[in-house]
Amino acid sequence: MTATHPEMYETLRELHRRSEAAGLDPFLIELLKIRCSQINHCAFCIDMHTKDARALGETEQRIYALSAWRETPFFTERERAALALAESVTVLTDGFVPDEVYDAAAAVLEPVEVSAVVWATVVINAFNRLAVTGRTVPGSYVSQRKPLDRATA
Repeated sequence: MTATHPEMYETLRELHRRSEAAGLDPFLIELLKIRCSQINHCAFCIDMHTKDARALGETEQRIYALSAWRETPFFTERERAALALAESVTVLTDGFVPDEVYDAAAAVLEPVEVSAVVWATVVINAFNRLAVTGRTVPGSYVSQRKPLDRATA
């Protein structure tokens, strides 16, 4: 798919670059990508984004606990709201994004951040679908990310 339609793949990569520059904390972006990839069973993207999160400086504890984020004290209110919104956008088979999920995100995130969460979720869901359908094998990805100071990210 990426080899037969490189122009479409490059368009998606450009959308990805723009969604990463939309104002969200880079640590949160990686958490969203990992969580959506877990839901979509995309092993390649889970491998990629856990490596990127680690390279940025995300803790192992938070990465390991991400699939059970509701049951842990490791995530902030803002992260919880963003994760809930991303999950709702990812699992549309359950119906529309519930008003209470959207409202909770809007209560703790700026409007531009709510939009950035949705765009980041849409983009990773597209990549998940390409990787899963194309049977992309995980394990070979090497992160090029550099560590960030969480306080200034």
